[in-house]
Amino acid sequence: MACVNGLPLAVVELKNPADESADVWKAYSQLQTYKDEISDLLAYNVALVISDGMTARVGSLTANKERFMPWNTIKNEDDRPLLEYQLEKVVRGFFNPELFLDYMRYFVLFEDDGDSLIKKIAGYHQFHGVREAVRVTKIAAADSDDDAVRERRATYGDEVQPGSRKAGVFWHTQGSGKSISMCCYAGKLLQQPAMKNPTLVVVTDRNELDGQLYGQFCMAKDLLKQTPEQAGSREELREMLASRESGGIIFTTVQKFSLLDDEDEHPLLCDRSNVVVISDEAHRSQYGLKARLKQIKDKETGEVTGAKYVFGYAKHMRDALPHASFIGFTGTPIDKEDKDTRGVFGDYVSIYDIQDAVDDGATVPIYYESRLVKIDINRAQIDELNKEVEEVIEDEEDVAAREKTKGRWAELTKLVGAEPRLQQIAADMVEHFEKRTASIDGKAMFVGMSRQICVDLFAEIIKLRPDWAGTKITSDEGKEVGYNHEDGAIRIIMTGSATDKADLQQHVFTQRQKKRLEKRFKDPDDELKIVIVRDMWLTGFDAPCCHTMYVDKPMSGHNLMQAIARVNRVFKDKTGGVVVDYIGIASELKHALKIYTDAKGKGQPTLKSEEALKVLHEKMDAVRGLFHGFDYSEYRTKALELLPPAANHVLGLEKQNDKTGKQRFLDIMSSVSKAYSLCCTMDEAATYHHEIAFLSAVRAAIVKNTSIDQKLVEEQKNSAMKQILDNAVVTDGVVDVFALANLDKPNIGLLSDEFLEDVRNMPLQNLAVELLEKLLKDEIRGRSSRNVVQEKAYTDRLIASLRRYHNRSIETAQVIEELIDLAKDFQERQQRDESLGLSNDEIAFYDALANNESAVRDLGDDVLKKIAVEVTEKLRASTTVDWQIRDSVRAKLRNLVRRLLRKYKYPPDQAPAAIELVMKQAEALAVTWTSE
Repeated sequence: MACVNGLPLAVVELKNPADESADVWKAYSQLQTYKDEISDLLAYNVALVISDGMTARVGSLTANKERFMPWNTIKNEDDRPLLEYQLEKVVRGFFNPELFLDYMRYFVLFEDDGDSLIKKIAGYHQFHGVREAVRVTKIAAADSDDDAVRERRATYGDEVQPGSRKAGVFWHTQGSGKSISMCCYAGKLLQQPAMKNPTLVVVTDRNELDGQLYGQFCMAKDLLKQTPEQAGSREELREMLASRESGGIIFTTVQKFSLLDDEDEHPLLCDRSNVVVISDEAHRSQYGLKARLKQIKDKETGEVTGAKYVFGYAKHMRDALPHASFIGFTGTPIDKEDKDTRGVFGDYVSIYDIQDAVDDGATVPIYYESRLVKIDINRAQIDELNKEVEEVIEDEEDVAAREKTKGRWAELTKLVGAEPRLQQIAADMVEHFEKRTASIDGKAMFVGMSRQICVDLFAEIIKLRPDWAGTKITSDEGKEVGYNHEDGAIRIIMTGSATDKADLQQHVFTQRQKKRLEKRFKDPDDELKIVIVRDMWLTGFDAPCCHTMYVDKPMSGHNLMQAIARVNRVFKDKTGGVVVDYIGIASELKHALKIYTDAKGKGQPTLKSEEALKVLHEKMDAVRGLFHGFDYSEYRTKALELLPPAANHVLGLEKQNDKTGKQRFLDIMSSVSKAYSLCCTMDEAATYHHEIAFLSAVRAAIVKNTSIDQKLVEEQKNSAMKQILDNAVVTDGVVDVFALANLDKPNIGLLSDEFLEDVRNMPLQNLAVELLEKLLKDEIRGRSSRNVVQEKAYTDRLIASLRRYHNRSIETAQVIEELIDLAKDFQERQQRDESLGLSNDEIAFYDALANNESAVRDLGDDVLKKIAVEVTEKLRASTTVDWQIRDSVRAKLRNLVRRLLRKYKYPPDQAPAAIELVMKQAEALAVTWTSE
């Protein structure tokens, strides 16, 4: 526990690094138990830490496994020592007193997801990035003659000039929590005395993003110490800025800095130097400083009457807020040629790139798959138009330029939306998605070029899968008016108006209905599996269970990078997102990669699916190598017959590099699963389908019927391997190895002599060892989990025998005999316990007191039984909730036990050890006692 002024602000759960079964996720499970049973301990909790000695993870009170992340830094984001023990970085970095207090104050926030309150805490990249950004902002906003800020600074801080008003660019890749970073930055900056109660202006380029980010900040109002305001119009924005004398957080879109018709330049709104403009997605199209010549036309005649120079929104913001400092937050790097962005913001103040995020498990890699439609249309014309047409900038000031672009866009739309082409895309997409979800469950987005194309594609898909449509809503007159937002496997998310055609209006939903659809799509268990979009949900939208994006719309630059990042969110066993290209975005991805590498970013925006296929080839060769000497080539026709000997072969493999054959097989099959889930839709991967299904059945049999942790089995029910197994050749009877081995399944509560004799005579000896190991572990855990002495004694014997077996110190037949002897000894101990005439709790204390020979010899059974009964009665009556972690109560109970032992003349030299063992036993029973 980490306490500050006596408050337990962090709980650290450690597991024994020498115990193979006690990994970091056992520590996670233990913390979940604490939440239920000693919730008071977590009332003041800032963070939870789990570690098994080597691995360490930090997470919030409400975080799931995917959100427990490593802490890879010590003092700052560049201080990343390659330490063997991750826990050392957590102790020296996260728990550094100065840094931890800063973390507690500015880097914890809450979010209401409708059903519950979620506690969110910053990762190491957000923490150090924000700290550096705040420091550089203070420098950039300071007066140029302020000597107090002339200190050595990292990254962009080495170059920033005091008073430059350029606070830098904060580049953290998509999916790594940029909006949380922005909230923490705002919360920390507002509290800096040097900023003199600053005014923050948060600028986005779309109404949808403005609303999303505003909502995020509103939920963080406890951190910000105020409620943000949102400008509804250009006039309202001007009034907010002009009237505010200090403080405040104002949200606006960049377009609200446009000029009125009669204005040549933007009026001054605020000349204070403690105004900071926070720009979301800092890119050239929104923040141009260059002037261009614009023709002035007569509104009635259309004749050109003159010309004037017009500037981008960056210039307008500078005119409105001449002494403001600017910082840009972006998920994609800045083009090296993009002088405008650097002119406004400066250079990078913090970088967290794709490779960092994937290495930390903050995102999953994205794989690219080209599936250009093979249909006889003018491909050359599409390619030519595709080069000319960039994303339509809806708020472009130059109406003539906008209309010209829209005209070319419409021309391309006709080709892309041709009925034969959409029919082929619909058929291909349905087949692809069903293959994809057969290997790993999840959801998909389809990005269409126009609303009409989205609607037409929906109709084609429904022709192929009518059951995906769901129900339709009818008016009072019985007329169908639209699709029900509460059901259906596929829906379109788009804007609409009263002037839309009837077929479009069928798919237009209200804001409330869209919110409901959003919640359904984010719910992995909901039947809504596919959404078709044009522009909506492509930025600022997180649905972690979405693992596939189908792109049929020309996109480029940061718009493309933002869109494909919808599939890079971490979710359960999702190994990667897949982007399927129907329109030809390969060259744009190539250009994006060039921008990315020029910015010195590590990793790649997308990986080719062929790379996953290459890994699959490699891992299949490896798993076949494990079966050297065992022929399973008839797996297509004799799967069930081959299954027991195949499992027996795996279990008989020799130990290598401290890993048993079973562990090596399971590790390789895990890699096979991941690779197959990413390339299963490729024709080349289809040849492996039945073989992987058979090997998956072998794996399932081993996991189900040997000593693999059962909690892990439950969590893997929805894994990729289970998906393959459920959708392939081997389905029935796989998990019951008892039946396959011609054994009657035993009553687990009683290992009978007859059953043990059957196991002794099994021809598949390696499988027999694994079955005995599993049954004995279950038996020991089930009957002795509350008896510390018995559980340790029998577990130690079991582990010792198995260790010698895995190290090949003893033969298979010999270990079977040892395990059978252990089972019989355990049975005899159970019969002895019944003859004592004590309750289970009393027997546990009896064993603790009788754990040394001199006590048994000096006192005898009758006296030990009396002590056990009295110890049980007094300890049960004296324990209170949370007594295990309260030193004063523990001391009182220890004295109570000491007096009882003295009363019955327990051997004095053995008393200290007996007291400690009794206390351990009491702790094992504490949970049951306090809940009774």
